[in-house]
Amino acid sequence: MEKYIHELTLKVRDYECDIQGIVNNANYQHYLEHARHEFLLSTGTSFAKLHEEGVDPVVARISMAFKTPLKSGDEFVCRLALKKEGIRYIFIQDIFRKADDKLVLKGVVEAVPTVNGRLARSEALDELLAPFVG
Repeated sequence: MEKYIHELTLKVRDYECDIQGIVNNANYQHYLEHARHEFLLSTGTSFAKLHEEGVDPVVARISMAFKTPLKSGDEFVCRLALKKEGIRYIFIQDIFRKADDKLVLKGVVEAVPTVNGRLARSEALDELLAPFVG
């Protein structure tokens, strides 16, 4: 069981569904990204502010395992945990359907920092995220 550090509740919009009436797989990546952005905002900063300072956390790899489809109107919760391995930040991001807390998606997003356009450890990012790393 993951120790989640952030949650974001969202609702499926009609246009996110495909002809089968379920959320198109590409939209789950948007949900995960939005949850990471909201998490960062909850720490008092933003991706835009970090970028202005020359720091860009860049997605290096994403893995998504689809478990249960979401349908139009479903409310769901994106839960986020964070680990650090070397230079990489690993976001464990799971999505649960709100009505029954059923697992919808298990996601792992690996991000690496670039500093002034070069792959490098970021002391500012390390300091910012240290209280959340499990």
